[in-house]
Amino acid sequence: MVPARRGDLFNPACPTRQLLDRIGGKWVAMIVKVLAENDPQELGFAELERRVPGVSHKMLSQTLRALTADGLVTRRVEPSVPPRVHYRLTALGLSLDEPLAALRDWAERHMPAINDAAGRASG
Repeated sequence: MVPARRGDLFNPACPTRQLLDRIGGKWVAMIVKVLAENDPQELGFAELERRVPGVSHKMLSQTLRALTADGLVTRRVEPSVPPRVHYRLTALGLSLDEPLAALRDWAERHMPAINDAAGRASG
């Protein structure tokens, strides 16, 4: 594989591209936000499901599994019947909330203009 130059988004080895591939799904930003708001407390799976409107059980499970594999979320299983699973952001995951918050802020400020332009383009 060709080594990536800084900012070379066309190269699969580019760190920015790799990150965007991992966090680009719509559920990642929402899950990170909910967990960051609750930090340092853990949230159970069912509570996360309630706090992330529209996410399916399967998508939440897959996204949490990926975030855990990437070291952004910790998973703790409580030995009960049925087992209860708890999640919380790692320090690395918590550090991701700041740039995602900047993106949320940008969206709040600029989405009306984007929606207006999209409306003009389609009509």
